[in-house]
Amino acid sequence: SHTLESLTHCGAEVQKGNAPEERKLQRLFRNKDAMLLIKRCNDFGAGGVSVAIGELADGLTIDLDLVPKKYDGLDGTELAISESQERMAVVVEADKVEKFISYANAENLEATVVATVTKEPRLVMSWRGKVIADVSRDFLNSNGAEKHTTATPVRVENYQRELPADFAAGMRALAGDLNVCSKRGLSERFDSTIGAGTVLMPFGGKHQLTPPQAMVHLISAEKGHTDCVSYMAWGGNPYVAEKSPYHGAYLAVVESASKLVASGASYEDVYLTFQEYFLKPGRDPKRWGQPLAALLGAFKAQKELGIAAIGGKDSMSGTFENIDVPPTLVSFAVTTGRVDEVVSPEFKGAGHKVVLLAPEYDKNGLPVTGSLLDTFQKVTALLRAGKAVSAWTVGFGGVAEGVLKMCMGNGFGFAFDEKCGKDALFGYRYGAFILELADEEEAGTLLGYTTQEAQISCGAQQLSLAELQDIYEGKLEPVYACNIPTKGSAETITCAQKPVTVCANKVARPKVLIPVFPGTNCEYDTAKAFADAGAEAEIFVIRNQSADEVARSVELFAKKIASSQMVFIPGGFSGGDEPDGSGKFITAFFRNAEVKGEVTRLLEARDGLMGGICNGFQALIKLGLVPYGKIIDTDESCPTLTYNNIARHQSRIVRVRVSSNNSPWLTGVKVGEVFSVPISHGEGKFVASDALVEQLAKNGQIMTQYVDLADRASMDVRFNPNGSAAAIEGILSPDGRVFGKMGHSERKGYGLYKNVAGNYDMKLFESAVKYFK
Repeated sequence: SHTLESLTHCGAEVQKGNAPEERKLQRLFRNKDAMLLIKRCNDFGAGGVSVAIGELADGLTIDLDLVPKKYDGLDGTELAISESQERMAVVVEADKVEKFISYANAENLEATVVATVTKEPRLVMSWRGKVIADVSRDFLNSNGAEKHTTATPVRVENYQRELPADFAAGMRALAGDLNVCSKRGLSERFDSTIGAGTVLMPFGGKHQLTPPQAMVHLISAEKGHTDCVSYMAWGGNPYVAEKSPYHGAYLAVVESASKLVASGASYEDVYLTFQEYFLKPGRDPKRWGQPLAALLGAFKAQKELGIAAIGGKDSMSGTFENIDVPPTLVSFAVTTGRVDEVVSPEFKGAGHKVVLLAPEYDKNGLPVTGSLLDTFQKVTALLRAGKAVSAWTVGFGGVAEGVLKMCMGNGFGFAFDEKCGKDALFGYRYGAFILELADEEEAGTLLGYTTQEAQISCGAQQLSLAELQDIYEGKLEPVYACNIPTKGSAETITCAQKPVTVCANKVARPKVLIPVFPGTNCEYDTAKAFADAGAEAEIFVIRNQSADEVARSVELFAKKIASSQMVFIPGGFSGGDEPDGSGKFITAFFRNAEVKGEVTRLLEARDGLMGGICNGFQALIKLGLVPYGKIIDTDESCPTLTYNNIARHQSRIVRVRVSSNNSPWLTGVKVGEVFSVPISHGEGKFVASDALVEQLAKNGQIMTQYVDLADRASMDVRFNPNGSAAAIEGILSPDGRVFGKMGHSERKGYGLYKNVAGNYDMKLFESAVKYFK
């Protein structure tokens, strides 16, 4: 049990992530040859060494002195239990150890032998030459002494929502409720498009404001393509669970499964996993009654719906001093399907009929099983037939929440049918669905019609969508800003056309070299984009565990440049960025004499190409390769990239307009064309003097600009997320052979970003390959 004093002496037990190291582990575990050497493995989660290694075999001797540490000063106990998410414990045969370590080293990972499997079934740990733990496996397997307790059933209280005074008051209160209001300012801090597999963006519609109810993602495939998707959705209402843990758990299962159905998934192959969190029960039968009731409710839902929980995580430690968490059981539902079946919830057009399809409910307010399953089948049939074009399953905020959020994405309004009462709009209706119909199909109960006017009305009461959106997004704006005020304007630039450089050294299948620096995370996406375009892509891991490894990486990389036609620096969050910006380690690497010499020969003697996106763009601009076309010592007169005006990472879709196609990378597009592109960065603000911007425009070196929905260059944070000077998103070298841009144009493919319409393919990679043919 933690107390206030725990804050000062339990630091060693806290998990501290290290994203670059975790990325290296991901790469290693995608290596089939390395994986075939592993007999068993565990991650270093709760329990640290004791659990991660202690569970791997019946007999083990662990030398805690050999365990690598982030910092000194840990005693034996702390070494034995400290958690660290970027470590894995693996068992390999003794004669395969060196081979496995070589695979780890190739991924720039440290691998250390810290334990040995023994015949004697005992867990033995030593520290500083002394045995500090020696426990028999039989005792560990017994889980200690048997435990018994008494649980008293929890009394069920009324868990229905309190209805508002009227429609307008209810809508305003709902838009500003923490359980309903926009979380966009928080969500954008996480990279939502990494891996180029995102089918539904976290916010959809042309205004990117309607949140989907499920995560939908293409199944990851390093090579080749698939139309198979994974779905995941969650369900849970703490206000229901607080009044009745039984009903809260039951409805959590219903809600999670319903969200999958509303997103286009079929119900038949749904599986569950639970996240449970309860107060510390001690020996109080009434406190034990809370998890017991939730367990029974979740079990009842599984039996009646015919779906099973195949995983989960529980915690009975939700008490700090005298504060208890509410009884919590969150249900996560997962399944698979086809990308063409996926449906997003934003309203698709004006004048559409919208209906509510709901199951029958029993006297306890729970959906009747047979009726609920029948509702699932009807919804799926309407969506698959194209008769319903958007769907939302009713949750915390009732029908009113669903309609509000469905309106915002594309800015359509809604007129509720006058027969809709407050209970129908604001009450709980788990298992019910709001469907936007493509025609006057007869289904469910009429809710109303979508409108061109951006307002939501019910009878005589009308509320503008703008007012509701201000409340909806304004609630958390002081905490997670996303709508900061912007100043100034930007001219929409069209650069003068000039002849594009012609390649004299033709190659049937050009080779592109893709370096992977610590923190890089876009190499697979980039390699696949080049492979699809017809290039041969080679991923090269830069190793920096020691000075010798850095030197060796420099030597090998320089040799590989000599046999490549292109060098492409992918995005990510490279190490060594502090204290004044990204790309410094990459920059230092490319300034090495050997590498710099080969880059110069590639561009000036061999007609080669270079490109960089995101972190790669940051490196290219710090090297001077853009906009100057050569590696130079940059100074204060040179352009740079710095922190976004909003002072945080941003991940969303932006629109960019081609200002110049004076480059071998851009022969597949025309000046004036507009493309949608994912962004994911915290330092993408292009800074340059007015004189330099004018010169770049005159030279035809401004590649792309951020534009608004009217295709005009903009300084508005919604369209120009960084506050870039002149709304510049990408620039070129004087001859166009080198380009750098912030948007991830490599994150493209069939079925992606279905809820944010746009043209995502700038033909960058195809144009580059064509240049060499």
